[in-house]
Amino acid sequence: MARVETSPSRPYHLVIFGASGFTGQFVVEEVARTVSEGPNGNLRWAVAGRSKQKLEKVLEQAAGVLSKPELRTEVDVIVADVGEPDSLAAMCKQAVIVLNCVGPYRFFGEPVVKACVENGAHHIDICGEPQFLEGMQLNYSQQAAEKGVFVIGSCGFDSIPADMGVLYTRDQFRGTLTAVESFLTVSAGPEGGCIHDGTWQSAIYGFADGHKLQSLRRKFNHKPLPSVGSKLRRRGALFFSNEIQQYAVPFMGSDPSVVKRTQRFLVEEHQATPVQYGAYAGVGGVGSIIKMIFAGMMFWFLVKFSFGRNLLIKYPEFFSFGFFSKAGPTRKQMEGSSFQFSLYGEGYTDEQDPTQGKPNAKIRTLVQGPEAGYVATPIAMVQAALTILNEPAALPKKGGVYTPGAAFSKTTLIDRLNKHGIQFSVI
Repeated sequence: MARVETSPSRPYHLVIFGASGFTGQFVVEEVARTVSEGPNGNLRWAVAGRSKQKLEKVLEQAAGVLSKPELRTEVDVIVADVGEPDSLAAMCKQAVIVLNCVGPYRFFGEPVVKACVENGAHHIDICGEPQFLEGMQLNYSQQAAEKGVFVIGSCGFDSIPADMGVLYTRDQFRGTLTAVESFLTVSAGPEGGCIHDGTWQSAIYGFADGHKLQSLRRKFNHKPLPSVGSKLRRRGALFFSNEIQQYAVPFMGSDPSVVKRTQRFLVEEHQATPVQYGAYAGVGGVGSIIKMIFAGMMFWFLVKFSFGRNLLIKYPEFFSFGFFSKAGPTRKQMEGSSFQFSLYGEGYTDEQDPTQGKPNAKIRTLVQGPEAGYVATPIAMVQAALTILNEPAALPKKGGVYTPGAAFSKTTLIDRLNKHGIQFSVI
């Protein structure tokens, strides 16, 4: 069972590392909102990062936003730097769980995972970079298991709605679920919306290093997952989706990789029937498509060369038609934005043999919530951490590097998310 108690030498349930970053500041606010949900109604926490002044400023800001003046004096500040392993070790020794908000993870993630594993702290991140996530599984899973440490990646919008959404769909289906397709749509309010350019940078380096991901995957030596039911057909690179009544493209994030890893775990550890998965995102009408194709062509060309990558990183607003920005969205933009994941599942009723004939039953579920990047992501991350603290017996029997679905399939995480505005429902 995961160790979740604080002690005089390990005084904090949670330490938010990278608390003064763009996403980190919203994680700080979300933790401050949920302190009463900690073990025995009390959550001990601290913030960490490179600059004491910036961390104090974030606490000052959170105190003002939440009308909680006590945050200025009651939350401890830890100075730690990815480039200084001793400072990371000192931070990890004081935490039950480190919430790692420092990205792009391909550059800054591994030293934090290493320090957590070596110093007995569980690690949660909000990474959407398959190369990092799978690399950590390859390199640290055995050591984490030996130390009883849980390293759980992609606990934000990437990829809790998709991964837990597939499990929710499976649990609501009467029979054997064999395939799910998800369609993401995002709505912005009158103020519009955008994404902070940290995500843009992750995408740039992810595409540039695509070949490395393939060679990394070969090292696992995985056998193909058994296929049950009709094979899920792949959709085109651009198609009109009758499901969401707009044009759609394959979803470029970490969801397909994360869901597949969860399904592999459930097959190998629990002899579950694997669920095939396809992920798509709505892009709107013809005007949006023209912009997307133009931006996509520039992106594909420039990402191949170092000078091109530098241009993309320097001018995110220009090359993404304002979709990404160095300033990130305003609070007003966040308030007006929301996301919706429609999951369409198919499978076999209890009386039908899944190895014979075509699927004979369908299900549609919905995961919907507030603005994805900086409202839903902190909610998902913090609820994942609170689930570890409050339900250690429901986690897998041994430590290791896990996906959200693998770690939380037997917990009440979905119920917790429902109470905090990320709603899972059957339609």
